[in-house]
Amino acid sequence: MDPARALIDRALSGDAAAFREIFRAHRQDVARVVYRLLGPSPDVDDVVQEVFLHVYRSLPTFRGDSRFSTWLYRLAVNVTRMHLRKGRSRPRFADVDLPDVASEEEARRDDPESLSEQRLRVRALYRLLDGLGDKKREVIVLHDFEGMPAKDIASLVGAPVLTVRTRLFYARKELYAAMATEPLLESVLAALQKDVAGAEPARESSP
Repeated sequence: MDPARALIDRALSGDAAAFREIFRAHRQDVARVVYRLLGPSPDVDDVVQEVFLHVYRSLPTFRGDSRFSTWLYRLAVNVTRMHLRKGRSRPRFADVDLPDVASEEEARRDDPESLSEQRLRVRALYRLLDGLGDKKREVIVLHDFEGMPAKDIASLVGAPVLTVRTRLFYARKELYAAMATEPLLESVLAALQKDVAGAEPARESSP
C-alpha cells in the first residue's frame, strides 16, 4: 500500500492538516524537479505553489494506479511545461544569479576559493543545459540528475520508453560534447560519464 494513501484519504475527507502534511513531505522534491526543469528562475517558488494548487484540485482523481510520488512528479512536469509555454521567454541560466550551491556545513568546511570555483562550474553547467531542447532537458534531468528509470520517465512525460531513451541518448551526446569544450567542467564530465556507465544497468529494468 502506498504510504501516502492514509494522508490522501484524510485530505479527501476535508482534513486540512493532512494536506499540509502532504505539502511539507513533498515540497522539497517538487521544488528540486521544478528548479532543474525551469532553471534558476525567480518563478520557481510560484511554479511550486501552482503544482500544489493542482494537487489540491486534482487529488480526487488520484486512483492509486501508480505511487503518489509518481503522480505528483507527473503533475510537476506538466505544470512546469505549461509555465514555459505561456509565452514567456525562458530565462537564460547564464544570466540569472544562482543560489548558494553549498550548505552551511560545506561553507564552513570549504575555503572561499573552492566555493567560488564550484559556483563557476554550476553556472557553466546550467549555461550548457540551457542549450538543450525542452524534451531532451526533461529526460536528462529526470534520469541522470534525479535517478529515475526510463520507464518511469516515460509515464511522466507521456512518451514510449524507446522515445525517452532516444531523447536521453541525444541529450547526453549534445551536453557531453558541449562540456568537453569547457575546461571548468572537465572533472564534472568525467564523473557524469563514469556514473552513467556504472549506474545505468542497475537503474534500468526491462522496457
